[in-house]
Amino acid sequence: MQKLTPRFTTAFLGLSLLIASSVTLAQGYPNPYASLNSWAELPGGRTFGAVGDVDVDPDGVHIWAIMRCDATERNRFGNECVDSDLDPILKFDAEGKVVESFGSGMFIWPHGIDVDSSGNVYVTDAVRDDRIPAGDTRGHQVIKFSPTGEVLMVLGTPGKSGSSDKHFTSPSDVVVGNNGDIFVADGHNTDGNNRMMKFNSKGQLIKKWGKTGYGPSEFRALHTLGIDNSGRLFVGDRSNSRIQLFDQDGTYLNQWTQFGRPSGISFDAHGNIYVADSESDDEQNPGFEMGIRIGDAKLGWVEHFIQLPQGDPRSTRGNGAEFVAVDAAGNIFGGEPSPRKIQKYIRVRP
Repeated sequence: MQKLTPRFTTAFLGLSLLIASSVTLAQGYPNPYASLNSWAELPGGRTFGAVGDVDVDPDGVHIWAIMRCDATERNRFGNECVDSDLDPILKFDAEGKVVESFGSGMFIWPHGIDVDSSGNVYVTDAVRDDRIPAGDTRGHQVIKFSPTGEVLMVLGTPGKSGSSDKHFTSPSDVVVGNNGDIFVADGHNTDGNNRMMKFNSKGQLIKKWGKTGYGPSEFRALHTLGIDNSGRLFVGDRSNSRIQLFDQDGTYLNQWTQFGRPSGISFDAHGNIYVADSESDDEQNPGFEMGIRIGDAKLGWVEHFIQLPQGDPRSTRGNGAEFVAVDAAGNIFGGEPSPRKIQKYIRVRP
């Protein structure tokens, strides 16, 4: 990695910014973005817990985020909402103020989120079996909410893992196609089902594909899903350090490794792909660094790279953005579990 100029702090429109110069190169790619500090605020003195997935509302302005509930134990992981009465699903306006929240008591470890064209919100609970209290009927499910928090649909068998057509095992993410079809990444761990499941808008299973492995249409810890402007389904096959591309019938198209070890995937309206890599290091994906890679969603060229903004890029702990979303104005939002924040990036260079 070559750094031609140091990072520096400055004032921008009266707000504190950490500027990463456009001539700062990381792995050969420029970074034209600046990080906007302290963007999001929580009401009532609530402090940030680990942030999960993030998505953009259909209006292109509001940001939805998963907030894992507990904020008191820094090293707590995997069941942060099990004993909490806090809402884990939050909607922020452009100024970072919470304007809607819901989901209290319904999740143990909320993980993935997607918002469909009607504003309905889909959230996965990726908790492992060993983190579910005896008799608890939460986990291993995908819940569809209205924009104001009414439960509209539940996929999976709550509280029970499995590999049947009616079960998930720690589903990590969900994405909804333009026709209402629902795609679920099942599941979060390498020892899970490692399969994709497709449902229609009424929750009826259409098809499933995949198994544990290293080849095409095989997975090891599916972590993130996205659908680009042409309708291709992008699957973040994280422990295989690649993105697998499919059509919406499950036909394998290609694999990309150039975006690192994918934890989060998002697209903008201009044909760009944004991939959050929170795990690449000398052990898990040698030759790559953690950060957000931005490129051409059609051709797969990486064009920009926002390097891990804090910490040691060789750390195996998982830092920086694990999830990513992009609003209509081109602002990037990173969901950061370990730093416990939503990091906003604004473009300051061409």
